[in-house]
Amino acid sequence: MRSSRGIVALCTIVLATIGLTACSDDSPPDPNDAARALAEDLTDGTFDTAPIDDAAAAGDELAAVLGELAEFPRTVTAEEAGEVTDADGGTDHLRDVPLVWSFDMGEGADPLEYTSHARLELIGEDPAEATWTAVWHPAVVHPDALEESAIEISRVAAERGEVTGRGGEVLVTERPVMRIGIDKQNLEEDEYEDAAQALAEGLALNDEQGYVDRVLAAGEKAFVVAITIRASEANTYHVDDLRILQGVLVVDDFMWLAPTPNFARPLLGTVGEATAEIIENSEGQIEQGDLVGLSGLQRSLDSSLRGTPGLEVTLTGTGSGDVSLYSTDPVDGQQVELTLESTLQAYADDRLADVASPSAIVALQASTGEVLAAASGPGGEGFNTATVAQYPAGSTFKIATALALLRAGMTPDSEVPCTPTITVDGYEFENYPGYPSGSVGTIPLSEAIAQSCNTALIAQHEEISAADLHDAAASLGIGAMMPTEQQWPFPYFPGTVPDDATGTTHAADFIGQGGVLVSPMAMAGVAASVAAGKTVNPTLIVSDSPYAPLDPATPLTSAEATQLQQLMYGVVENGSSTFLQEVPGDQVGAKSGTAQYGTDDPPATHAWMIAFQGDLAVAVFVEEGDYGTATAGPIIEDFLTLAAETDWAETA
Repeated sequence: MRSSRGIVALCTIVLATIGLTACSDDSPPDPNDAARALAEDLTDGTFDTAPIDDAAAAGDELAAVLGELAEFPRTVTAEEAGEVTDADGGTDHLRDVPLVWSFDMGEGADPLEYTSHARLELIGEDPAEATWTAVWHPAVVHPDALEESAIEISRVAAERGEVTGRGGEVLVTERPVMRIGIDKQNLEEDEYEDAAQALAEGLALNDEQGYVDRVLAAGEKAFVVAITIRASEANTYHVDDLRILQGVLVVDDFMWLAPTPNFARPLLGTVGEATAEIIENSEGQIEQGDLVGLSGLQRSLDSSLRGTPGLEVTLTGTGSGDVSLYSTDPVDGQQVELTLESTLQAYADDRLADVASPSAIVALQASTGEVLAAASGPGGEGFNTATVAQYPAGSTFKIATALALLRAGMTPDSEVPCTPTITVDGYEFENYPGYPSGSVGTIPLSEAIAQSCNTALIAQHEEISAADLHDAAASLGIGAMMPTEQQWPFPYFPGTVPDDATGTTHAADFIGQGGVLVSPMAMAGVAASVAAGKTVNPTLIVSDSPYAPLDPATPLTSAEATQLQQLMYGVVENGSSTFLQEVPGDQVGAKSGTAQYGTDDPPATHAWMIAFQGDLAVAVFVEEGDYGTATAGPIIEDFLTLAAETDWAETA
C-alpha cells in the first residue's frame, strides 16, 4: 500500500475533490460511489453531493469551461470505474471513470453528447478511513479542454417566412430600405450640432431638436439614424440632396415590409429586433439582435415565421485549434398564406387614409368567409379596429332582430307599430331625427327594416326573449366560439349578445345597443351569412388543418336567408340607402346603422353600414360620424364600386 507521504504528494495536485469514505468494515470503498457523486455534482454544478475542499473554485472552473453551454440543461452519467496502473505497477489506488455528458439542445434537436474522463485516487492508509477523490482538471469537462478553454455557441440565422395573400401574391417580404442619419466619425466635435440640425431640417422631422439632442448624446463613433425609408421613396425624400450634407450617411439595408407603408399594417404588424421583454419571455429561444414579429400577425405567428436558428458549438483555447462539438442547420420559417386580396386591401387602406377617427373596412367572400380586406384607419393610431374593436352595432343589428322575429312567426309583410316614441321601464326610446313621417304608424316589417324604425322593433321586446335574440345573432356568426382550449388563430372579436338581458337593456338590444358589442369583422360576417344562406365565420389564414368554430345552436337556413336578403334589398330599393343603386353590377343589399354613445346632448354617434353584392360582403365603421348612411355610406359605395370594377374573384 502507498505511503502517507506519497498520498500527500498526490493530493497537492488536486484542485478540487469529491470524496467518499469506506464503510465500517476493513474493505476499501467502492470507487463507483465516488464516480456517481462526481457525476451528480457535474450535472447540477453545486458540488454539494459529497465533501469537497474548495467547492467554489471547482464550480467556477466548471462554469468557465462550459461557457455558454452552461445555460442548456445537462445530465452527466458515470460509467463503471476502471483500474489504472500507478507508477509502482499497482492498481489499488487509481481509477479511471468515463463520464458521459448529454446536453438538451432544445425541442426537436438532437442532444449534444460526448465522453470525458476523470481520475479517482484513493487517499488514506486505513481502509476504513480511505476516501476516493477526483483529481480535478478541465479535461474532466471535455477531453480537449485546458485551463484557458471555454465553450462558445454561435447561432446561424434562419430565413424568415414570407406572408402571402390571395393567389400566392407576396405581401410581406424583405424589401430594400435606406437608413439616413449622421455618422459622427466623419465630423469634428464642434460640427455635430450643425450637421444634425441641417439633416433634421432637410427631412422636416417633427421633432428637429429631439434628433439634434440624440446626436449630441450618442458616442463619438455612433451612426445616429434620423429616419428609415423605403428605397422606392428616395426621390420623395430627396436623398441625393441629403447625401451631400456634412456628416450625412445613407446606408442601404433590408426590412420585412408589406407592399406599402399602410398596407393592412395594424393587422399584419411589424418585424424588428427583439425587445427585452420578448427576449425575457422566450425561454432562451430569442437573443438580442434577433428579428422577430413585434405586433399583429407577425407577432402572433412569430414562432412559425421565425424558424429555428442553427447552432455551432465550439471548444476554444485547446492549444491546437478550435474543436467543433455540435452543429445544426437552421430551419427556415414557414410561409404563412392569408386570404387578403391585395387590390381590395390597398384600396380600403387608401379610402380610410383621411378619416380622422378610428375606422374600418372589412370585406369577406360570402361563400367561403375568406377575408379579402381588413383595413383599420389611421385614426386608430395603429389599433386593429377592423378585427378586434368592440362597439355597439346600432341598427345594423336589426338584421339579427329581424331573424328572431321571423323565427317567432312573423314574415316581411307582418305589420308592426312604428310610433314616434316608445317607453320601456320609464325610459323613452325614439326614432332617429329626420325619420320619414310617411313611414310612421302601422307598417310592414320590411318597411320597418328599410326605414330603420327603432320603435317598431323595440315594441317586440316582450315577445322575443333575450335568449332568442342571442341565438338569432349567433346564427349570423355574432359571438361565434371556438372549441374548449382553442383560440381564434388570428386576432378577432366575434361579438357578444347577452342571453339574459331584461328591461331597457333587453329593449335596447333590439336596435344594437344595450349589451350588444361587435367588431367590424363580425358585422361583415352578418352580411356574408345573409348572402351565402348559411352561418359564415371569417377565415384569414389558409391551413391544411382549418379551424372550426362551434356551430350555433340554430344554424341559419337557406329559407331564412332568402327572407333576410329581401329585407336588405329593400333598404336599397326604397329605404334609407337608395344611393347604393348607383353601384354597378349585381343588386346590392344593405343596412345602415347609427349607435349612440357618451353623455353629451345630443350624444355622439358611431356610423355603420353593412352590405352584400354577389359573393362580396362588406362592413364599414367610423367611430365618430353622423348617420350611418351619411358617414359610412359613401365609403361603402366607393368600395363596392371599386370591387365591381376589379376581377378579385379571379385571383383565388
